[in-house]
Amino acid sequence: MKLQLSKIVLSAISVTAVLGLASCETAAILVLNSTEKTTLSVQDDKLYVMNLLNSKTFGQMQKTIAANPQVDTLVFTAMPGSIDDEVTFEMGRWLRAKKLNTHLTAQSVIASGAVDLFLSGVNRTMENGAKLGVHSWSDGFKEAAEFPQHSPEHMLNRDYIVDMGVPDAFYWFTIYEAPADAIHWMSQSEILKHGLITAPIISGDTSSDIPFKDFEKQRLDILEN
Repeated sequence: MKLQLSKIVLSAISVTAVLGLASCETAAILVLNSTEKTTLSVQDDKLYVMNLLNSKTFGQMQKTIAANPQVDTLVFTAMPGSIDDEVTFEMGRWLRAKKLNTHLTAQSVIASGAVDLFLSGVNRTMENGAKLGVHSWSDGFKEAAEFPQHSPEHMLNRDYIVDMGVPDAFYWFTIYEAPADAIHWMSQSEILKHGLITAPIISGDTSSDIPFKDFEKQRLDILEN
């Protein structure tokens, strides 16, 4: 399986921006995976999640949920994506096995690999105003859409999406709707069409208290890039 480098909003957290050279992409991945990047906060029965998903996020999740067995819902806030698809998908399957739910507030902005992780929820809910961004992936040389549809390079993502109970059509939508270095912000009709949520959209409350002091900055960084 070729390394997929583009499961984040690249203009916000670009692999090449880390080291400045496309030939150093693998080293850049190692840099982004070297420390914990994901911010977690438990409030009653909810686990609020913010920032980049990387190879260390799964361990953070496991420890936090083990220490807080009352948690039944993950609230995704401002999340540009993931740097390690295989770990993200393993984490998603683990969260599904734990029968946890996922939720987006009216202020939530999630993109790319964070959308994949959102799909892990048994019940997936969102408030009016939440934004979900999708795009293709790249192996550093070719875009996903350049591989034939029967190519094994597609299977990592396709298998996960289908395992989460979401139609396979959603995968093809993501890779054809925007290239790896761009983002497509889904309309509500697209979100409903592809079955990303399991209940009707909830009336939004933009005054909801998200427990991260730098949330608004992170949110704007994703939207502006």
